[in-house]
Amino acid sequence: MHTGNHWGGSFEIQTDSVTDDDRSRTMDLDRAAVSQQLDETQQSWLLGPQDEGKKKKKYIDLGCVVCSRKAFKWTVWSIVVAFFVVALPIIIVKSIPKHKDPPPPPDKYTLALHKALLFFNAQKLNDISNIYRARTLSLAGRLPKNNGIGWRGDSGLQDGADVVKGGLVGGYYDAGDNIKFNFPMAFSMTLLSWSVIEYPHKYKSSGEYDHVRDLIKWGTDYLLLTFNSSATTIDNIHSQVGTARNASTSPDDHYCWTRPEDMDYPRPVVTSPSGPDLAGEMAAALASASIVFRDVPAYSKRLVNGAAALFRFARDGGKRTVYSKGNLEIAQFYNSTGYYDEYMWGAAWMYYATGNASYLALATNPGVPRNAKAFLEVTDLKVFSWDNKLPGAELLLTRLRVFLNPGYPYEEMLRGYHNMTGINMCSYLHRFNVFNWTEDYMDATNVPGWFCGSTFFSADILRSFASSQLDYILGDNPKKMSYVVGYGKNYPKHVHHRGASIPRNADKSTRTCKGGWKWRDTSAPNPNTITGAMVGGPDRLDGFSDVRTNYNYTEPTLAGNAGLVAALVSLTGSGGGGIDRNTIFSAVPPLYPGTPPPPPPWRP
Repeated sequence: MHTGNHWGGSFEIQTDSVTDDDRSRTMDLDRAAVSQQLDETQQSWLLGPQDEGKKKKKYIDLGCVVCSRKAFKWTVWSIVVAFFVVALPIIIVKSIPKHKDPPPPPDKYTLALHKALLFFNAQKLNDISNIYRARTLSLAGRLPKNNGIGWRGDSGLQDGADVVKGGLVGGYYDAGDNIKFNFPMAFSMTLLSWSVIEYPHKYKSSGEYDHVRDLIKWGTDYLLLTFNSSATTIDNIHSQVGTARNASTSPDDHYCWTRPEDMDYPRPVVTSPSGPDLAGEMAAALASASIVFRDVPAYSKRLVNGAAALFRFARDGGKRTVYSKGNLEIAQFYNSTGYYDEYMWGAAWMYYATGNASYLALATNPGVPRNAKAFLEVTDLKVFSWDNKLPGAELLLTRLRVFLNPGYPYEEMLRGYHNMTGINMCSYLHRFNVFNWTEDYMDATNVPGWFCGSTFFSADILRSFASSQLDYILGDNPKKMSYVVGYGKNYPKHVHHRGASIPRNADKSTRTCKGGWKWRDTSAPNPNTITGAMVGGPDRLDGFSDVRTNYNYTEPTLAGNAGLVAALVSLTGSGGGGIDRNTIFSAVPPLYPGTPPPPPPWRP
């Protein structure tokens, strides 16, 4: 048997009996078969291309691809044509400078903000702490070249030299005199810091962010010099540099009318061995500034440590006497009427700066608002000022309830503060004993307005009221006078201010204590424009006397300008609306336990 081949033929293998000769002969092609005409398929198999006259295609080996030369040329030319037809026009169009519409001009509040901040430059004293400032972030040495106030120079270089090693150089003059008062200066720094925490985007958009931070640091640097800021416990605070007596007949900061650069009379330092009001406000200033400078950790920590020492001093049971009591050098200017409002105010800022719940517990302790008379209907206590922090503290703590809602055990007191904030706000409206007011947090929480009794006031109405108060200050008043120097065309020209009222000698010589009296008493306008200074303003009948010696009308102050800056930045359109909701809470730990992690997967 043999294996059959179902495709035709046999699978039999020839045996060795077949010789190589025979195999060779059987494999030779049949000559007749070769001579026959082959079809096209056979020709392609056996003979290759038969048409010798047809031109062979040329190919290009590109490495990973082989293509015909003709196709390659077409591809290259297509790319070249596409470049000139499509890409080149696009490149040309892109390279031609486009006409851009100029940005809208700054609104009136932004323009006024630029000027209001310059007032603080005019109030600066010299600061010689070169090494310290070089290591942090601010200006070094004497008054910086970019201070922007050409008629100001170095002054107060010997302040406190006989009291503190290195002296008490720096800080700000308070008003039109040449005295440094810690109490209103600290309050001013707290207000500036609060405004930066709430509206950093507006400051950045207006180009004033770095400027306002430098102004804050100039003040907090000085405050750190006035007590032992490296200690955890302190015994006193140097609360004032320079003194004056009303109707004085000896050289002091009232009797003399002298440029700060020309002072040659004694400038005593007033030291306070007690003062919960002063220490509470200074703690608020340093704590709020520590939030502003959280991007500079070393400085922020130094501010927090100093604030903690101050607040510990404020809470010392043996030092609970207002700092001005029995001290005529202080009481005739910045007499304090209490300190429980500073406990609320300072404790709130300490809580925001540190996240330590003990501060919040103090701020919401029923005894503190009771002693501060926080829930009494006393009209004067609704006015936020350097002496009365109640409205500010209530609003600051209302912010906590609105955004974080900490609940028990703080809710009852926070609800009371929230309610008082609403009552304060309503009382400022024209129909309820009007006071100046800046915006609440309604926009941020989508609250459409507020009920004052049975009357509902929309957020737009409340904002319009706030704007109307600033508009009045900026010139929309019966006198058609701007009470901010340098804003508009009609503003006070006889500001009660020593440096602004006396021209600087061309030969840089100094003038004596009495030498400036002729400039104080002249009816001529000030030779130096103290740009941005908000003067005392009109009386209740819209009357205003632009007379230098009439300081009730024409004298500016640090605290007044700080409040003006805060109001202006809140209403300016620069940077858009809204507030920064989160920065103020950056040190506050979570108020509730976090969500526990999911359990591990079950395993048999």
